[in-house]
Amino acid sequence: MRILSIAALCLAAALPALARTPPSAAAQPSRLGLCAGCHGVTGHASMPGVPNLAGQPLDYLRNALGQYRDGRRAVPLMRAAIGPLDEADLDALARWYSAQSPQSQAQP
Repeated sequence: MRILSIAALCLAAALPALARTPPSAAAQPSRLGLCAGCHGVTGHASMPGVPNLAGQPLDYLRNALGQYRDGRRAVPLMRAAIGPLDEADLDALARWYSAQSPQSQAQP
């Protein structure tokens, strides 16, 4: 009984900390690899002309991914990359990239 009481107290003490887990500590989506090739694992692109995704609004990313997949945004590479992904995969990717910290702007 004493062990159960201690476990319950530890769990009660840990709940507030678990609720404040930073979004970037979330698990990486299983389909991140293909996106990371151009946009980077944390959404900081290293290729010229490729947008940074880190810290973009979640709804914006969800909408953009849907538009790439259905062809409203005519970028064949993106359509080929995300065409086979389902809504859950797209949502996981949007959540991941929106939770990442954006790069700080360089000061002139």
